[in-house]
Amino acid sequence: MTRWVSRLVYANVAVYLLTAVQPGVVPALWLVPAAIPYRPWTVVTYMFLHGGLLHLLFNMIGLFFFGPRLEQRLGSRHFLGLYFASGIAGALLSLLSPYARIVGASGAVFGVLLGFARYWPRVQILIWGIVPIEARLLVPIMTALSLFGGFSGRSGGIAHFAHLGGFLGGYLYLKWMEHRSPARRFQKQATAPIRKSAARLGGDIERWEKIRPEDLHPVNREELDRVMEKIRDSGVGSLTADERAFLDRFSPG
Repeated sequence: MTRWVSRLVYANVAVYLLTAVQPGVVPALWLVPAAIPYRPWTVVTYMFLHGGLLHLLFNMIGLFFFGPRLEQRLGSRHFLGLYFASGIAGALLSLLSPYARIVGASGAVFGVLLGFARYWPRVQILIWGIVPIEARLLVPIMTALSLFGGFSGRSGGIAHFAHLGGFLGGYLYLKWMEHRSPARRFQKQATAPIRKSAARLGGDIERWEKIRPEDLHPVNREELDRVMEKIRDSGVGSLTADERAFLDRFSPG
Protein backbone atom coordinates (compact mmCIF):
# COMPACT_ATOMS: atom_id res chain seq x y z
CA MET A 1 0.00 0.00 0.00
CA THR A 2 1.06 3.58 -0.54
CA ARG A 3 1.71 5.96 2.33
CA TRP A 4 -1.66 7.66 2.73
CA VAL A 5 -3.75 4.64 1.80
CA SER A 6 -1.98 2.79 4.64
CA ARG A 7 -2.57 5.63 7.07
CA LEU A 8 -6.24 5.91 6.19
CA VAL A 9 -6.74 2.17 6.61
CA TYR A 10 -4.94 2.21 9.99
CA ALA A 11 -6.95 5.25 11.11
CA ASN A 12 -10.26 3.60 10.21
CA VAL A 13 -9.30 0.38 12.00
CA ALA A 14 -8.07 2.30 15.05
CA VAL A 15 -11.31 4.31 15.32
CA TYR A 16 -13.35 1.13 14.92
CA LEU A 17 -11.46 -0.51 17.79
CA LEU A 18 -11.78 2.63 19.91
CA THR A 19 -15.53 2.85 19.41
CA ALA A 20 -15.88 -0.86 20.15
CA VAL A 21 -14.24 -0.25 23.53
CA GLN A 22 -15.86 3.15 24.14
CA PRO A 23 -19.19 3.13 22.25
CA GLY A 24 -20.30 6.24 24.12
CA VAL A 25 -18.16 8.44 21.87
CA VAL A 26 -19.98 7.38 18.70
CA PRO A 27 -22.97 9.79 18.90
CA ALA A 28 -20.60 12.75 19.07
CA LEU A 29 -18.92 11.66 15.84
CA TRP A 30 -21.68 10.30 13.62
CA LEU A 31 -23.30 12.49 10.98
CA VAL A 32 -26.85 13.79 11.25
CA PRO A 33 -27.12 16.09 8.21
CA ALA A 34 -29.67 18.44 9.75
CA ALA A 35 -27.27 19.03 12.66
CA ILE A 36 -24.25 19.97 10.52
CA PRO A 37 -24.51 23.70 11.42
CA TYR A 38 -24.19 22.76 15.12
CA ARG A 39 -21.77 19.84 14.68
CA PRO A 40 -19.62 20.76 11.66
CA TRP A 41 -16.81 18.36 12.62
CA THR A 42 -19.08 15.42 11.85
CA VAL A 43 -18.71 15.96 8.06
CA VAL A 44 -15.20 14.52 8.58
CA THR A 45 -15.48 12.29 11.64
CA TYR A 46 -18.35 10.23 10.21
CA MET A 47 -15.94 8.90 7.56
CA PHE A 48 -13.97 7.03 10.23
CA LEU A 49 -16.95 5.35 11.90
CA HIS A 50 -18.47 2.07 10.74
CA GLY A 51 -21.59 0.20 11.61
CA GLY A 52 -19.90 -3.17 11.95
CA LEU A 53 -16.93 -5.26 10.97
CA LEU A 54 -18.28 -6.10 7.49
CA HIS A 55 -19.02 -2.44 6.82
CA LEU A 56 -15.43 -1.57 7.71
CA LEU A 57 -14.07 -4.53 5.74
CA PHE A 58 -15.83 -3.68 2.48
CA ASN A 59 -14.78 -0.02 2.59
CA MET A 60 -11.18 -0.86 3.39
CA ILE A 61 -11.05 -3.47 0.63
CA GLY A 62 -12.20 -0.79 -1.84
CA LEU A 63 -9.57 1.62 -0.54
CA PHE A 64 -6.91 -1.09 -0.65
CA PHE A 65 -7.61 -2.04 -4.28
CA PHE A 66 -8.28 1.37 -5.84
CA GLY A 67 -6.32 3.74 -3.62
CA PRO A 68 -2.62 2.91 -4.11
CA ARG A 69 -2.58 3.21 -7.89
CA LEU A 70 -4.58 6.44 -7.72
CA GLU A 71 -2.30 7.93 -5.04
CA GLN A 72 0.71 7.17 -7.24
CA ARG A 73 -1.05 8.84 -10.18
CA LEU A 74 -2.27 11.96 -8.37
CA GLY A 75 0.38 12.35 -5.68
CA SER A 76 -0.34 12.20 -1.96
CA ARG A 77 -1.66 15.76 -1.64
CA HIS A 78 -4.23 15.46 -4.39
CA PHE A 79 -5.17 11.94 -3.36
CA LEU A 80 -6.03 13.19 0.12
CA GLY A 81 -7.84 16.16 -1.39
CA LEU A 82 -9.94 13.83 -3.53
CA TYR A 83 -10.65 11.50 -0.60
CA PHE A 84 -11.86 14.20 1.77
CA ALA A 85 -13.64 16.26 -0.89
CA SER A 86 -15.63 13.13 -1.80
CA GLY A 87 -16.43 12.32 1.82
CA ILE A 88 -17.48 15.88 2.66
CA ALA A 89 -19.59 16.11 -0.50
CA GLY A 90 -21.25 12.87 0.58
CA ALA A 91 -22.08 14.45 3.92
CA LEU A 92 -23.55 17.56 2.30
CA LEU A 93 -25.66 15.66 -0.24
CA SER A 94 -27.01 13.61 2.66
CA LEU A 95 -29.01 16.72 3.58
CA LEU A 96 -31.60 15.09 1.34
CA SER A 97 -32.02 12.64 4.24
CA PRO A 98 -31.70 15.26 6.98
CA TYR A 99 -32.34 13.16 10.07
CA ALA A 100 -30.53 9.96 9.14
CA ARG A 101 -27.59 8.82 11.26
CA ILE A 102 -24.75 8.26 8.82
CA VAL A 103 -21.39 6.57 9.34
CA GLY A 104 -18.78 5.08 7.05
CA ALA A 105 -16.04 5.88 4.55
CA SER A 106 -18.21 4.85 1.60
CA GLY A 107 -18.60 8.37 0.15
CA ALA A 108 -14.83 8.92 0.23
CA VAL A 109 -14.15 5.47 -1.23
CA PHE A 110 -16.70 6.07 -4.00
CA GLY A 111 -14.73 9.19 -4.92
CA VAL A 112 -11.57 7.09 -5.08
CA LEU A 113 -13.39 4.60 -7.32
CA LEU A 114 -14.44 7.43 -9.62
CA GLY A 115 -10.83 8.63 -9.83
CA PHE A 116 -9.65 5.11 -10.62
CA ALA A 117 -12.26 4.77 -13.38
CA ARG A 118 -11.26 8.17 -14.74
CA TYR A 119 -7.66 7.15 -15.36
CA TRP A 120 -8.03 3.38 -15.95
CA PRO A 121 -11.52 3.03 -17.45
CA ARG A 122 -10.98 -0.38 -19.07
CA VAL A 123 -9.51 -2.18 -16.07
CA GLN A 124 -11.77 -5.08 -15.13
CA ILE A 125 -13.08 -5.28 -11.57
CA LEU A 126 -14.43 -8.54 -10.17
CA ILE A 127 -17.73 -7.97 -8.36
CA TRP A 128 -17.92 -10.38 -5.38
CA GLY A 129 -14.70 -11.78 -6.80
CA ILE A 130 -16.64 -13.43 -9.64
CA VAL A 131 -18.40 -11.05 -12.06
CA PRO A 132 -15.99 -9.02 -14.26
CA ILE A 133 -16.94 -5.46 -15.18
CA GLU A 134 -14.91 -2.56 -16.54
CA ALA A 135 -14.35 0.35 -14.16
CA ARG A 136 -15.94 2.82 -16.59
CA LEU A 137 -19.20 0.83 -16.44
CA LEU A 138 -19.18 0.19 -12.71
CA VAL A 139 -19.45 3.88 -11.82
CA PRO A 140 -22.68 4.60 -13.79
CA ILE A 141 -24.23 1.33 -12.58
CA MET A 142 -23.51 2.19 -8.95
CA THR A 143 -24.77 5.74 -9.54
CA ALA A 144 -28.05 4.40 -10.92
CA LEU A 145 -28.43 2.01 -7.98
CA SER A 146 -27.74 4.82 -5.49
CA LEU A 147 -30.24 7.12 -7.22
CA PHE A 148 -32.89 4.41 -7.11
CA GLY A 149 -32.16 3.53 -3.51
CA GLY A 150 -32.04 7.17 -2.39
CA PHE A 151 -35.23 8.37 -4.03
CA SER A 152 -37.29 5.18 -3.70
CA GLY A 153 -36.94 5.17 0.08
CA ARG A 154 -35.61 1.61 0.00
CA SER A 155 -32.37 2.48 1.69
CA GLY A 156 -31.92 -0.75 3.62
CA GLY A 157 -29.69 1.13 6.02
CA ILE A 158 -27.40 2.26 3.16
CA ALA A 159 -26.49 5.96 2.84
CA HIS A 160 -27.22 6.23 -0.89
CA PHE A 161 -26.97 10.02 -0.98
CA ALA A 162 -23.54 9.85 0.67
CA HIS A 163 -22.47 7.52 -2.16
CA LEU A 164 -23.81 9.91 -4.79
CA GLY A 165 -22.14 12.82 -3.04
CA GLY A 166 -18.88 10.89 -3.08
CA PHE A 167 -19.08 10.52 -6.85
CA LEU A 168 -20.01 14.20 -7.25
CA GLY A 169 -17.27 15.45 -4.93
CA GLY A 170 -14.68 13.25 -6.63
CA TYR A 171 -15.74 14.49 -10.07
CA LEU A 172 -15.63 18.16 -9.06
CA TYR A 173 -12.25 17.76 -7.37
CA LEU A 174 -10.73 16.07 -10.42
CA LYS A 175 -12.09 18.78 -12.73
CA TRP A 176 -10.72 21.49 -10.44
CA MET A 177 -7.35 19.73 -10.20
CA GLU A 178 -7.07 19.28 -13.96
CA HIS A 179 -8.07 22.90 -14.56
CA ARG A 180 -5.23 24.09 -12.32
CA SER A 181 -2.65 21.62 -13.60
CA PRO A 182 0.65 22.92 -15.08
CA ALA A 183 -0.23 21.21 -18.37
CA ARG A 184 -3.49 23.14 -18.59
CA ARG A 185 -1.76 26.45 -17.82
CA PHE A 186 0.88 25.72 -20.45
CA GLN A 187 -1.85 24.92 -22.99
CA LYS A 188 -3.56 28.24 -22.27
CA GLN A 189 -0.31 30.13 -22.63
CA ALA A 190 0.54 28.32 -25.84
CA THR A 191 -2.83 28.97 -27.47
CA ALA A 192 -3.24 32.57 -26.30
CA PRO A 193 -0.93 34.04 -28.99
CA ILE A 194 -2.79 32.05 -31.63
CA ARG A 195 -6.15 33.44 -30.53
CA LYS A 196 -4.73 36.96 -30.32
CA SER A 197 -3.16 36.62 -33.75
CA ALA A 198 -6.43 35.33 -35.23
CA ALA A 199 -8.32 38.27 -33.73
CA ARG A 200 -5.78 40.72 -35.12
CA LEU A 201 -5.97 39.18 -38.59
CA GLY A 202 -9.74 39.34 -38.50
CA GLY A 203 -9.49 43.07 -37.73
CA ASP A 204 -7.04 43.58 -40.58
CA ILE A 205 -9.38 41.90 -43.06
CA GLU A 206 -12.31 44.05 -41.93
CA ARG A 207 -10.18 47.17 -42.36
CA TRP A 208 -8.92 46.13 -45.81
CA GLU A 209 -12.45 45.38 -47.00
CA LYS A 210 -13.36 49.01 -46.31
CA ILE A 211 -10.95 50.24 -48.99
CA ARG A 212 -12.99 52.06 -51.68
CA PRO A 213 -11.75 50.90 -55.12
CA GLU A 214 -13.37 53.88 -56.82
CA ASP A 215 -11.02 56.20 -54.90
CA LEU A 216 -7.92 54.48 -56.23
CA HIS A 217 -5.89 54.97 -59.38
CA PRO A 218 -6.77 52.25 -61.93
CA VAL A 219 -3.39 50.60 -61.46
CA ASN A 220 -3.86 50.43 -57.69
CA ARG A 221 -7.47 49.31 -58.15
CA GLU A 222 -6.28 46.39 -60.24
CA GLU A 223 -3.66 45.48 -57.64
CA LEU A 224 -6.31 45.68 -54.88
CA ASP A 225 -8.55 43.26 -56.77
CA ARG A 226 -5.65 40.86 -57.24
CA VAL A 227 -4.56 40.90 -53.58
CA MET A 228 -8.12 40.54 -52.19
CA GLU A 229 -8.72 37.61 -54.54
CA LYS A 230 -5.50 36.04 -53.28
CA ILE A 231 -6.79 36.33 -49.70
CA ARG A 232 -10.07 34.65 -50.68
CA ASP A 233 -8.27 31.82 -52.46
CA SER A 234 -5.25 31.20 -50.20
CA GLY A 235 -5.87 33.04 -46.93
CA VAL A 236 -4.16 35.96 -45.23
CA GLY A 237 -1.06 33.88 -44.54
CA SER A 238 -0.26 33.81 -48.25
CA LEU A 239 0.31 37.58 -48.43
CA THR A 240 3.81 38.94 -48.82
CA ALA A 241 5.08 41.83 -46.72
CA ASP A 242 4.75 44.16 -49.70
CA GLU A 243 1.13 43.11 -50.29
CA ARG A 244 0.22 43.71 -46.65
CA ALA A 245 1.93 47.10 -46.78
CA PHE A 246 -0.06 47.93 -49.93
CA LEU A 247 -3.37 47.13 -48.20
CA ASP A 248 -2.39 48.99 -45.04
CA ARG A 249 -1.45 52.08 -47.07
CA PHE A 250 -4.91 52.44 -48.58
CA SER A 251 -7.12 51.16 -45.77
CA PRO A 252 -9.01 53.72 -43.61
CA GLY A 253 -7.77 54.44 -40.09
